[in-house]
Amino acid sequence: MEPHAGSVTADVARDVEAPHSLSPSGASTFRQCARRWKLRYIDKLPDPPGEPALRGTFVHHVLEELLAVAPLQRTLERARAISRDLWPQLADDPDFAALELPAENERAFRWNAWRDIEGYFQLVDPTQVDVVDRERDVQTSLEGVPFRGIVDLVDRVPDGVRVTDYKTGRPPGQRFVDSRLSQVWLYAAALETVGNDVSEVRLLYLGETGSGRDDRKPTEIARPFDPDAVSAAVNEHSSTWDRIAEATASGRFEPTPGPLCSWCPYRDDCPEGQLEHQRRHGLAA
Repeated sequence: MEPHAGSVTADVARDVEAPHSLSPSGASTFRQCARRWKLRYIDKLPDPPGEPALRGTFVHHVLEELLAVAPLQRTLERARAISRDLWPQLADDPDFAALELPAENERAFRWNAWRDIEGYFQLVDPTQVDVVDRERDVQTSLEGVPFRGIVDLVDRVPDGVRVTDYKTGRPPGQRFVDSRLSQVWLYAAALETVGNDVSEVRLLYLGETGSGRDDRKPTEIARPFDPDAVSAAVNEHSSTWDRIAEATASGRFEPTPGPLCSWCPYRDDCPEGQLEHQRRHGLAA
């Protein structure tokens, strides 16, 4: 019997090429599950975005276009017009079409995306945002690790520049805040290496925090520049890079079975993930 494509045996047998850079999302994926990282970044198996990811992409695009216009034109009405103009692009996207949303669900998708955009206006007065860059592609080296990341917004504030990342999911519980901030600390470190004096970072959670429309409470998590937090994030990123190098050299990318296996797009390519899903849901092997 041939070894399964995601098995350790197959991992060892295959020559693995090391990645050329490491993004915050890639590092997070590896720490979550080395097998999933390999299937996505080495084997390059498709990872089609689901409804939440596509909604996030659409909202990011609207905000990017909104902040491209003159400050006094950044109104809710202008955002609505931009949303209407951009909608056909998403509607024609093969990934969106693959969702096969019934008309009612498509209307809900558009409504939730618009609520995210309204949430942005609840947190921010865009007419006061002094834009330095939008969707900035930063490629640099952090402690010898080749880094690449897309920063949603860099804007000018009194003491320097601020790093902002938009989130369309729910804000984290208090014990997870530090781990969620790691991404923007890495962006701050990367921007510092290319000449930006970062003085603040923030996460803007635009999505719902409750089950009903009235439960919506967009949330801002902001911090002044903290060298210790930046150093900790860079050290964790560097450690992850070293672990990836070790896994690449050995060809062994061990899975981390757990509740997320049931939602993993690569479950069919991972025997351990299949078994974990069956165990958790009482399915016959």
